[in-house]
Amino acid sequence: MSDKPNMAEIASFDKTKLKKTETKEKNPLPTKEIEQERKGDATP
Repeated sequence: MSDKPNMAEIASFDKTKLKKTETKEKNPLPTKEIEQERKGDATP
């Protein structure tokens, strides 16, 4: 198998057959409250 893609297959690719997906952020950045707790600035 070649490392280069077949240009004919790329040119004839049908984008309409692709499914639309919703992207979701799995690992959001920590909130400011969590950052304060890590630093020890939060009052219990």
